[in-house]
Amino acid sequence: MQAGPPTAPVPPFPPPRPETGPWPVVAAAATGVWAVLVTVPGQLVGWVVDQLVLVSGVDRSVAVWPVVALVTVLLVGAPTLALALLPRSPAVRATGRAWLAGTLVLGALTLLRALPPVHHEAYLAALAAAAALLALALARLARRRPSAPPVAAAPPASLRTPAGPDDGAAGAGGRAGRFGPVTLLAVAAGLASLLPWAWVGALGGAPETLLAGLAAAALGALAGVLLGPAFWAAFAVGTPPRPARLVLVGGLVAGVTLALLAAGAGQSGAHLPGLLLLPPLGFVLGALEAAARHAGRAAGPRPVRWLVGLALLGPLAFTDPEEITVLLATTRDVPFWVAVATGVAFAVAVLLAVGYGVLLARPRARAPRRGLAGLAAGALLAALVVVYAVPGQPGLHGERLLVVLREQADLTGIPAGAPGRAGRDARAAEVYRRLVATAERSQGDLRRELDRLRLHPTPYYLVNAIETDGGPAVRAWLAGRPEVARVLVSQQLRPLPAAAPPTRGEVPAPTGPTWNVSLIGADRVWSELGVTGAGVVVGSSDSGVDGRHPALAAGFRGGDDSWYDPWEHRPTPADRGGHGTHTVGSAVGRNGIGVAPGASWVGCVNLDRNLGSPARYLDCLQFMLAPFPPGGNPLTDGRPHRAPDVLTNSWGCPPVEGCDPGALRPATAALAAAGILVVAAAGNTGPYCGSIADPPAPYPDVLTVGAVDRARRLTEFSSRGPAVGGAAKPDLVAPGAGVPSAFPGGGYATLDGTSMATPQVAGAVALMWSANPALVGDLNRTRRILAETATPAGAPADAPCGGTRNLVGAGLVDAYAAVRAARAADLG
Repeated sequence: MQAGPPTAPVPPFPPPRPETGPWPVVAAAATGVWAVLVTVPGQLVGWVVDQLVLVSGVDRSVAVWPVVALVTVLLVGAPTLALALLPRSPAVRATGRAWLAGTLVLGALTLLRALPPVHHEAYLAALAAAAALLALALARLARRRPSAPPVAAAPPASLRTPAGPDDGAAGAGGRAGRFGPVTLLAVAAGLASLLPWAWVGALGGAPETLLAGLAAAALGALAGVLLGPAFWAAFAVGTPPRPARLVLVGGLVAGVTLALLAAGAGQSGAHLPGLLLLPPLGFVLGALEAAARHAGRAAGPRPVRWLVGLALLGPLAFTDPEEITVLLATTRDVPFWVAVATGVAFAVAVLLAVGYGVLLARPRARAPRRGLAGLAAGALLAALVVVYAVPGQPGLHGERLLVVLREQADLTGIPAGAPGRAGRDARAAEVYRRLVATAERSQGDLRRELDRLRLHPTPYYLVNAIETDGGPAVRAWLAGRPEVARVLVSQQLRPLPAAAPPTRGEVPAPTGPTWNVSLIGADRVWSELGVTGAGVVVGSSDSGVDGRHPALAAGFRGGDDSWYDPWEHRPTPADRGGHGTHTVGSAVGRNGIGVAPGASWVGCVNLDRNLGSPARYLDCLQFMLAPFPPGGNPLTDGRPHRAPDVLTNSWGCPPVEGCDPGALRPATAALAAAGILVVAAAGNTGPYCGSIADPPAPYPDVLTVGAVDRARRLTEFSSRGPAVGGAAKPDLVAPGAGVPSAFPGGGYATLDGTSMATPQVAGAVALMWSANPALVGDLNRTRRILAETATPAGAPADAPCGGTRNLVGAGLVDAYAAVRAARAADLG
């Protein structure tokens, strides 16, 4: 029985209209080159500007992408409009119409990048809706135009596909086709393009993956309208039509159109792979059109939809645009693997273009058989599943949400207690008790509801909050609950196909105190005052610590509550990135690199791959207030009497990681109430005024540290104040340019940054508290001594940003003077 109504016979194609000479073709070629030269650099410039803004720490400019869109539309739209209206050649006018429509689509879709990258699901939903609406609008406009000429006459029966179903329209304006061999070959090509992404990429959460699929499908539908039957009919001249013209000329024009579409398809960074992947697929589409016309049929829009949709699904679904960043580009992280997937997918696209062109577009090639096409598509689908499940990263790895509750613990009236560690321990215990009691009382109903919905809630107490699974719908529901203050996105890094190689130190071991240690007088504290920091514990929240490094191994406090890795749950101290090893070395390292070599250290990993999230920062700060054993429950198994004395924090939580300005404010307030001094880096986003913005650096109860060089001059990169609300920041400065310290593997490295300055101030506090244990936990007196003993630091002569207090704070930390003042302090 017949599967559907028979295909109408195809009338012969009328002889082509005489060309007007070579100039329309030359104009079309020049316009195509111009379109590519404007579009591709413009998209790269937009992404680079985004990255510079991210690295510099200034507020993200919403106007960047609208400006890129406007400039591209104006520069490319004018010549393509002329090409669509003026020449007499149908092929040239079809070229102009396709490129003009592609330019307008690019402009419209690029505007969506005004949405912050942290709200990726919202962007994908907007992309899917916008692409679908554009496809409907362009399809309606196409129906209003006069119908294109019908396709060429059917070839002899010997060249037709035997008993094969129709694969497209029965002519340029004919009936929609069924799922035939040409469509199956398009599916096979799309699956082949998707294979590299399934190998090296990782899916996000369920809502994110679903929305990425919808966006890819909508973009495929949009491509089907841009490269519909009327487009290909303009290049199918002759009786029968010449396959080479369809593949080479039509494919080239289609490739430029797809480049314009790709430029708008994806958030900043995620759109770059499509600029390289889609253009070669234009030649594949030309070969598929030629194959369909071997059987006397136009391919129709369905092959275009499948091929483009599947090709775009890779970068849209298997990458997170927030991770395609220069912050991760220094190691074999997501940017590296995206480049690998893009390169392999590009090679696949080129091979498909050549292979399909040779096999399907020869003058006397046989039309493709449905069975063989179906077998190819099925085999590639099976290969895709195997690649995703075995060498790939199966599962869902989406973002989580941090739900901050309105009620936060009341920490007023904490008794000061006895001076020194005994009083500090008593305060820490009371703070821990109040925080946990508040969390247990106020979170119960919400946690039960989240458990019922199987959203896997994780409670926090340092900030009264819950981390949970959920997409935009869950976020909207949570934000509407009366007990919820706000809902933040808690970033989750997607897994890599292979771990980045561990960083190693290449600098020789120092032969004595390093220059920075001597500059602040720490070596004089050891030699003249006999104080090395013994009895004081420094806590580090960073990328980890190489616990076997010869300068650090002896300083590890030990026990079952001195190390915590919430990312990978490694049982012993380790560090792949090196940043945490370097900072701990500057605080307490032996062999001349640390300010307080006699102090002990404990560690926590909050930056596994140089990106964090509000929840991972909280994990480590909670561990510092009340350490717990492996597998312990922070709310019930915490040991506040084992809290370190001073914390060094060479990190900040910017909006790209999900933090807002107040995200960690209750955490640092609680640590201060417990008598634990939080030392934090000012940031490396200078010389802009007001650039001390990312938590926790702006908070008043945090000791914020900027950076100077060997000549005691403020470094260009050191962030400036004032902080939010006009508070003067930083509080102090310390050496931060060319600082040598420990690095994983037993070696050493020299690094720049306020990250390097911060642990030296923490080390100076350790020396002060070791010299006078009664000062432990007395944060106000400690801060006052540090400020009063600081020495002048060089600042710009014009003293911008409201004066030198917002540049260098009280000045350069002087460990020697501070320890002498601490010893002489009257604590009666």
